[in-house]
Amino acid sequence: MKFGLTTSALISLLVFGPYVVLSAQTPQQQQPVPDAPTPQAPTPLPGAGTVTPGEGTGPAPAAGSSSATSSAAAGDRPDAGESEAPANGSPAAVPPPDQQENVQQTPPETGQPALANFQINVNFVQVPVTVKDAKGHWVAGLDWRDFKVYESGTLQHLTFFSVDPQPLAIAFVIDQSLPSNFMEEVNASMGAIQGALTPYDSAAVFTYGNGAKEWTSFTGGQSARLPYVLSMAQSAGTDPMVPDPGGPFGSGCAISTNGNCADPNLQAGGSTGNSSWMSVPKEIHTLNDAILAAAQQLSTQPKQFRRIIYVISDGKEYGSKASWKEVVRYLETNKICVYATLVGDSARWGEGWIDRFHLPFQMYDNILYKYTVATGGDTDAEGGVNGIEKSYQKIAGEARNQYTLGYLTARPIEDDRYRSIEVRIDRPNLDIINKRGYYPSAQDR
Repeated sequence: MKFGLTTSALISLLVFGPYVVLSAQTPQQQQPVPDAPTPQAPTPLPGAGTVTPGEGTGPAPAAGSSSATSSAAAGDRPDAGESEAPANGSPAAVPPPDQQENVQQTPPETGQPALANFQINVNFVQVPVTVKDAKGHWVAGLDWRDFKVYESGTLQHLTFFSVDPQPLAIAFVIDQSLPSNFMEEVNASMGAIQGALTPYDSAAVFTYGNGAKEWTSFTGGQSARLPYVLSMAQSAGTDPMVPDPGGPFGSGCAISTNGNCADPNLQAGGSTGNSSWMSVPKEIHTLNDAILAAAQQLSTQPKQFRRIIYVISDGKEYGSKASWKEVVRYLETNKICVYATLVGDSARWGEGWIDRFHLPFQMYDNILYKYTVATGGDTDAEGGVNGIEKSYQKIAGEARNQYTLGYLTARPIEDDRYRSIEVRIDRPNLDIINKRGYYPSAQDR
């Protein structure tokens, strides 16, 4: 009997002797090692040349070089933007993300570089509009076809219409010169102010009496800072003491110091009058200065916010350095709207309407309504803590949910003259509230 032994079996038999079990083994074939990918040259930068940090692009390579030849060949092909597989079978190079975007099909205008071809409409005018029925309820469901906008008597073509609510940048201005009984009601209602705001709103707090004071700059509408600042901004109010020129104190001072009255309010003569009579000290209510201070901070807020000044006051004005015309022009230039909750005597039926009339050389009993009419805001006269709290929610909702109209004015931005605005709706018994006009702003240029 013959056995066929392989080379490995024969070696095992010689080494380990007869105890080795013989088995047929199939010789294994070694797997071939694949070749490494062929190195690829880096893709040349647009415009060719080399880039040196701090010096920019250097001169382009010579026309006879391999990089210049490959770049020129790739640019001459109509399908140069598409990826191709190399001839050696290696994977194609993937272009960077910025080269995967769609290429602009239309060329830029002649004489202007491509990167400077921007078109910004600086003559766009935005007009928020509030529409109410005969009972004072907000009217919803109107379409852009229902509105007609006239600028300086000329009908405008609407290019924008929206009913979406917008976030508010609202500056609260609180009157601290109110009588103590009305000031107590305002203090008790301040806790409801934050309930009228959303997390997307921002708010600032200002107060005034004899001068304006900023308690906080703009912070989140639902931040923990706002209720703390409102609690710190509370005041006891004022109790004006009108001196009596008659009686024992008017005819002579019961208590005198060096020949003068101990109380200067009872001293006759000097700055208060003459030796025969004395003048009553005048009240100070710097409402104009307070609205101007709030408007200056509000003008720095982003344009996507609806800029609102919310005044809680009786509307009295006396002693401000800024005039009403100056403040209104600043408001109309910076697209700021004034809303108000009237309290005190101006909130009473009948008396509030009479307070709107101004007597020459006297204090303004209610100038607040003039701000709301000129800027497109609204006024809510309330008495009592419950009524004041409801007015916060009412006015904030009204300012947030408005019809927003937009058009492109034909007048150049360099013309800084006043431009009146009138909004009409072809429906009966509707009250349309919008700003009366505006001044073009240098920020729009």
